[in-house]
Amino acid sequence: MNRRFNRGWRLIALGGLLAATPMLSVSADDWNRFRGPNGSGVSDDGGSLPEQWSPKANVAWKTALPGAGVSSPIVVGDRVFVTTYSGYGLDRQDPGDINDLVRHLVCVDLQTGEPVWQKDVPAAQPEDPYTGIGVTAHGYASHTPVSDGKNVYAYFGKSGLHAFDLDGNPLWNVPLGKESDPWKWGSSSSPILFEDTVIVTASAESQAIVAVDKATGKEVWRQEAEALDGMWGTPLLVQIDDQRTDLVMSVPKEVWGLDPRTGKLRWYAATSDAEQAHSSAVADGHRVFAFTGRGGGSASVQAGGNGDVTDSQVDWTGRDSARFGSPVFDGKNLYLVAGGVLTVIDPETGDKVSQNRLEGASRGGGMGSQDYGSPIIADGKLIYVNGSGQAFVYRLGDEAELLGVNRVTADAETFGGTPAVAQGRLLLRSNKHLYCVSDENETVDPADNAVEVAAADAGGRGPGGRGPGGPGFGGRGPGDGRGGFGNRAGGGRGGFGGGGRGGAGGRGGAGGRGGFGGGRGGFGGGGEREDTRPDRPQRPESAF
Repeated sequence: MNRRFNRGWRLIALGGLLAATPMLSVSADDWNRFRGPNGSGVSDDGGSLPEQWSPKANVAWKTALPGAGVSSPIVVGDRVFVTTYSGYGLDRQDPGDINDLVRHLVCVDLQTGEPVWQKDVPAAQPEDPYTGIGVTAHGYASHTPVSDGKNVYAYFGKSGLHAFDLDGNPLWNVPLGKESDPWKWGSSSSPILFEDTVIVTASAESQAIVAVDKATGKEVWRQEAEALDGMWGTPLLVQIDDQRTDLVMSVPKEVWGLDPRTGKLRWYAATSDAEQAHSSAVADGHRVFAFTGRGGGSASVQAGGNGDVTDSQVDWTGRDSARFGSPVFDGKNLYLVAGGVLTVIDPETGDKVSQNRLEGASRGGGMGSQDYGSPIIADGKLIYVNGSGQAFVYRLGDEAELLGVNRVTADAETFGGTPAVAQGRLLLRSNKHLYCVSDENETVDPADNAVEVAAADAGGRGPGGRGPGGPGFGGRGPGDGRGGFGNRAGGGRGGFGGGGRGGAGGRGGAGGRGGFGGGRGGFGGGGEREDTRPDRPQRPESAF
């Protein structure tokens, strides 16, 4: 069934509170942040999910969104939250006026798909223009919000971190930086929670990781480091013992462990030669598995060390690349999807166990796949949604048996987020709609999923997608978004450890002047890029 706003509903929603939202707290059944509990991508929900669905079967509801985006939905109780943007940057040929750019935080009822409220956040200029190969690929709503069960915290890059209560009432907002990385890609790391703070990686906006007080919005600590250039993943928390928790993040060429109460660097390990870290690490106890982007590089590192732990706590390193998505771990195997291939990896050795081509999925080609989503595990199954909206369902195991290839729509829409799971419901977002999949005991006709839509064509290679957004939440409907990725990442000189301009994250970005994002031969090519940002240390302030 379709759940959409009419104009009168939208005006009431924007004007104030529609109905009191009960006070909620985060439970084990909630999916309250990017990739769910501690970013693991594994659902603790005990609900049953279907193996097969189609646009006509086992889709409980579909709700039109007020704009595009590649952030992922989160769930708290019976509320679903997701971010979008509109007004600008929906069509590469005619992006519009950047002063009209607006972000939206949207709240939807989990059970019915009925919109509950929408909050609009006008952009705080200057924003990066909708040009090149960065912003045009993912737009202006890339960060997934996080909730503590009382409030929702949404990061909008240059427009800052915003806090709302569950009724949509604004609490505070704070800017975290107005800088631009040299290639104007923008950041995408999502905020996480630790004790009484929201931790945000503002890599593009200030080359910083920042902790903000949840109650007041005041900065608690800030650590700046040039090596945060080329880092787009989301940190995770690893509890070492009753007294110690490490804030772990994968950055170009290294894995870091920080003190989440101060941001100071406790340990680091050199793990790869890759000059970018698109994906988020996952943990198994104290073991951290990190996979980098183009150039390859994977590692297993034991958290909880002190200083340089490269020789003492790196279990193994490999050459597998995650490209954009993050791995998921089922307790026995690691699962990784990159370039249209599902790879099963032995966590003890890093060796490949098996590989499966996702038939019909994008196989990449430069950086043009736009398969940003990550696989998740729910109801004993691996679920992965690619950029064109194909949902692959696998049985967990060494061979990863394919159970179904499904769709929620026959229309050309772009799917950039990672699914969320709660109460036996699977939430998927596209550049136009939010979908809910559940076991409705409906029979799936395979013909309904036989829709040939290449990932690179879904939505015309841009965040906007083709055609109007239709009725639903307020705001402009996505337009005809052409363009997207096109250039290859360059190699370049400048190894890690040199510091400053030649080291990781130096003036040229990760890998120095010749590396990722750097001038000569860097990501996007095209000669020297001006970088007017101040000099910063290579790594955060040391705690050792």
